[in-house]
Amino acid sequence: MDLTPLFRPRSMAVVGVSTTQDNHPANVIFTKNHLRYPVDTYQVNPKGGMINRETVYKGVLDIEAPLDLAVIGVRAEFVPDVLAQCIKKGVKGAVIISGGFSEAGNHHLQERVADMAREADFPFVGPNCLGVYAPGQVDTFFLPGERIIRPEKGNVGFVSQSGGVLVDQMVKFAGQGIGISLGVSIGNKAGLRETDMLEFFEADPDTRVIAFYIEGFDRGEGRTFIRAVERCKKPVVVLKAGKTPRGMAAASSHTASIAGDYRIFSEIMKQHCVAEADNEFELTSFCESLSCYPKGIDGRVGIVSLSGGHGVLAADACVAQGLSVPDLSKGTADAVRERLSAEIRTIASLTNPMDLTGSSVDADMITAARYLSRDETIDCVMVLLLPYSPGISADIGARLSQVARNEATPMIAYVPHEDKYRIIIEGFELNRIPVAASVEGAVLMAKALKRCRPC
Repeated sequence: MDLTPLFRPRSMAVVGVSTTQDNHPANVIFTKNHLRYPVDTYQVNPKGGMINRETVYKGVLDIEAPLDLAVIGVRAEFVPDVLAQCIKKGVKGAVIISGGFSEAGNHHLQERVADMAREADFPFVGPNCLGVYAPGQVDTFFLPGERIIRPEKGNVGFVSQSGGVLVDQMVKFAGQGIGISLGVSIGNKAGLRETDMLEFFEADPDTRVIAFYIEGFDRGEGRTFIRAVERCKKPVVVLKAGKTPRGMAAASSHTASIAGDYRIFSEIMKQHCVAEADNEFELTSFCESLSCYPKGIDGRVGIVSLSGGHGVLAADACVAQGLSVPDLSKGTADAVRERLSAEIRTIASLTNPMDLTGSSVDADMITAARYLSRDETIDCVMVLLLPYSPGISADIGARLSQVARNEATPMIAYVPHEDKYRIIIEGFELNRIPVAASVEGAVLMAKALKRCRPC
């Protein structure tokens, strides 16, 4: 089944627009896409007429043009009739944003909609969801456009049972400079489910990392999902909710999910090298590093810093996260010391972590990063930059990125995320070097690479 028309449509109908409420969810969706996105958009209400000089069609069947997508925002009891029209029309997929299904106890109604779609081989997302956001192409979220912070187009595909978590994660991605290929809120997932999305993203050339926020599975579905992950050639990140009895109860009332035994599911994910994130902070860090380095590492980290204290913090954090900070190979320290600036040659500490002191200059950082990358005991280089050091220039991000490209050893950077250091951060990001806003975030990025190494 080709899901491209659903997720990257060229035309769509928004069913359920109001003739009296401009802020109705369906009106928000229609207006946003009609004015801001390159998708031919039509509005539907049984009354017909005109809204803002735009035709309101009485039904999907009245629209003469072919439709890739229908966004359904009518009351739950009317959804089956609208779905039947979409199937008859030949629409290629739907997003059902309407609530009032299994999450409200109306299991029979949800089953009826799912059965109709299954019999017609008709893909849909939802119900009880926000739907689809594809940067520059379509946005079915019923949230005012001026209130949404949108990440740029990138290579992370993100699937969430919760629309709120998806929107909030988009804010975090944008702040960290992480782009997405597609964001999908699947809600009650009566139609497309996590495994369907995994298969879509694996085949999608625009997606490099696949991330999930999961509240629960139907019985036996978790096993199917893990088997699909095992076959997947792209890194997979999972943030699992419903870890406690209280969380499990909340998941059931939110999207009618069966949270299941979290401990067992977590152990299975580890066995299959899924990068399980403990929280949203880890999810963001994992996605950023894996979007740059899809291949895993053994977790042997070489640290270079302008501050001894930052190096100590990083070393402790690495060990706490299951990474190692090994002694360097014989000759690495000598090779670095020989090439350091005369001002720091006698005061720099060249063990692991390396402390080049606040008196170092760009060339010293570059030298240290280059020879750490060549050290046979190291498979990831972590550079901790304090951009207020007087000898460090605005070009340091780009220059260290050149080292990473030439040496082919993964590099992760820490730079405080402040506007005045933006040029340094962009020097890394534009060259696909992940940049953390904290030492802990940099360590988590390395942790993700270890978790996604081949098992």
